[in-house]
Amino acid sequence: MPMSEDRTDGPVVSAARRMPPAFYNTITFLGGGVAGVAVGMILLLLGWEYLSQTHSPYMGVIAFVVLPGIMILGLLVATFGVARQLRRRHLGLPATEKLPRVDLNNPAHLRATILIGIGTVVFLMATGFGSFQAYEYTESDEFCGTMCHTVMKPEYTAFQVSPHARVGCVKCHIGPGAEWFVRSKLSGAYQVYSVLFNKYSKPIETPIRNLRPSRDTCEQCHWPAHFLGEKMVQHDYFAPDEENTHWRLQLLMKTGGGGAGLTSPHGIHWHVAEDVTIRYVSTDERRMEIPWVSYTDGAGNVKIFRSTEADADSVALAGHEVRVMDCIDCHNRPTHHYNPPARLVNQALAANRISADLPDVKSLLVDLMTTEYETEGEALAAIDQGITAFYRKKHPVKAGIMVAEIAEASATAQELFKTNIFPEMHVDWRGFPDHIGHLTTPGCFRCHDGLHETEDGEVISHDCRLCHDIVSQEVKTGEVFESLAGVEYKHPEDIDEEWKTTNCSDCHGG
Repeated sequence: MPMSEDRTDGPVVSAARRMPPAFYNTITFLGGGVAGVAVGMILLLLGWEYLSQTHSPYMGVIAFVVLPGIMILGLLVATFGVARQLRRRHLGLPATEKLPRVDLNNPAHLRATILIGIGTVVFLMATGFGSFQAYEYTESDEFCGTMCHTVMKPEYTAFQVSPHARVGCVKCHIGPGAEWFVRSKLSGAYQVYSVLFNKYSKPIETPIRNLRPSRDTCEQCHWPAHFLGEKMVQHDYFAPDEENTHWRLQLLMKTGGGGAGLTSPHGIHWHVAEDVTIRYVSTDERRMEIPWVSYTDGAGNVKIFRSTEADADSVALAGHEVRVMDCIDCHNRPTHHYNPPARLVNQALAANRISADLPDVKSLLVDLMTTEYETEGEALAAIDQGITAFYRKKHPVKAGIMVAEIAEASATAQELFKTNIFPEMHVDWRGFPDHIGHLTTPGCFRCHDGLHETEDGEVISHDCRLCHDIVSQEVKTGEVFESLAGVEYKHPEDIDEEWKTTNCSDCHGG
């Protein structure tokens, strides 16, 4: 007897169907449709982002947060539909492996279609809103700084008292565009693992190897090509003696810039001018040792400078990164800045937050803040007790009449400690050198040490006046030396000409 179809224990299977029978049901169809639309939109947005001349962070939000969330939900719905069909077969229930027929002329079908359509739209809107809210929270400063409180406390605390406190973390650490958004999320996944399983280092390693180039982040707001002229800077210092002797420097910083419009590159920011390319090789992770420097001018001429005190031939430098100099090579602590105690106390004394009439207060506070402690609580208690005990023992008369000043000095020192030194994470100025200047770290002198030479004898200059002129210096005796043309520096202590040949950081580096 001829047969038009094969009968089995299950439903009739058409030869035209390429998927297992359980896939043919309304729930799986709807879920697969939602997932397919989401995948198509992701591919479309990725192509748009790749071909576009400008990049928007919101494109990354939609392409990598909202739409993937919708896609995953669609796949889950489709999977539920398949699982439901398989379970019905297992229980011997009637199969429903047929797609629905919708007749909009039927009032019941029309009402169901409208309700399903409205429900789908509401569902997609809620999913998109929830995904965007989750994205916004994971990109917030609060999330970056407080979710892993112990780990990120130093960075978050320093950020809150920095000049960039109103600039979101993601503006510098991610920037615009989808590519670095994806990189940050992949990096963040490992960071979550490190925190959960206590695999992170103490302190967190620096510099960050995968930090985005500053031309894509810093220069969204700061554009060195348009920096012009000089800037007056004043530094107040207090000696570590009983009188806290005050002296002052006023520097004319040759900030410079240029390279755009009618201004030629000049001053400090000449290093990152648009027609200047400086490359260097560092042989240590903190970029303190720089034995090789390359300079390329706008015409393509190249000069190679090698340190005469280091092995800087090509064999010795093999395997080390050749890095293009940018903002972060000098401004390496633009936000997460951990100041040395001497600088902090000088600033507090200059601002009258600590009374300079308290004898020995400069040396006392620096000693107390420099001492190494196990925890922040231990440090704050030691600072308060140390100040009180010192004045009661060494200056009992002052302790009796300057109670308010002593209390204010203690509170200020504790605040400065809490925002700059973090014992639990082993974070302070010693492990995170600041390359701006040259007082407490080699800074500028990593290259400008007078020891980097070309083969024909040209030297990277060691002259401080390349970057600044001292227009006024008030020495410890009260005498003032001033000149707009610049005056010669006078060291506050009598060390003869030693300051001309010895780096400042050799003595002040701590």
